[in-house]
Amino acid sequence: MDLQAYMAERGAWVDAELERLLPPAGEAPAALHGAMRHLVFPGGKRFRPLLVMAAAEAVGGRAEDALPMAAAVELVHTYSLVHDDLPCMDDDSERRGRPTVHVVYGEAVAVLAGDALQCLAFEALAGAAGRVSAERVALAVGDLALAVGSRQLVGGQVADLAFDPADTDLARIESVHARKTAALIAVSIAGGARLAGASAAQIAELDLFGQEVGIAFQIADDLLDADEEDLCSLANALGLDAARERAQRLLETAMKRIENLGERAEPLRDLARYAVQRKL
Repeated sequence: MDLQAYMAERGAWVDAELERLLPPAGEAPAALHGAMRHLVFPGGKRFRPLLVMAAAEAVGGRAEDALPMAAAVELVHTYSLVHDDLPCMDDDSERRGRPTVHVVYGEAVAVLAGDALQCLAFEALAGAAGRVSAERVALAVGDLALAVGSRQLVGGQVADLAFDPADTDLARIESVHARKTAALIAVSIAGGARLAGASAAQIAELDLFGQEVGIAFQIADDLLDADEEDLCSLANALGLDAARERAQRLLETAMKRIENLGERAEPLRDLARYAVQRKL
């Protein structure tokens, strides 16, 4: 499979869906809508939306039917980045080679833009009811809400902010990664499969696959940024070589979980390998 061609084609679908969902920059209140669009376009690699669609295809569904979930996870991911960059959080002035949202639009508008992006994510996912059964959509909405709430993504950010640099407890560090990073990756994969009509057993296994890939993905990011002062990092706590080995073992374990899905899961496997191994 040509992974780059797959990513380009499916990424264009996601961009078109996001363009359809987001208000034009000139629509009142213009500052808010401009701030909402600032980090969405141009976006990153759309990794999480691609996982959504690949998971739908892996269980025999259509990527198009999972587009609402793909858009939703990208909007949630973008909102989390907008808030992460704020002066009260990581205080970053640049993201993806551009000034961060609060630098351009001010801190208050950046907070509100993040809030609005999160609301739009659930609006996007609710729109899947026109493509798949209302029951599947309702379950996917519940899954996404849990993954991005106080027990997962937001709670992981709180734990990261409070992390003690002297703490070398590997389980505690991995717990932060599991919530802050892996939870959204896992719900992307499980959600795409759910909208495609996967069985409960398949969804449960794909959720575990996503958790393992998500932690490996974060370790790979930490390895890439090993020269930066990241306090909560398995690369720092374990050392670079041991962290690489940990990421590789997680990836191998995850791959075994989807062996029975056959050739139709190859895009999902390739995306997982790409996300982890290209940075190791």
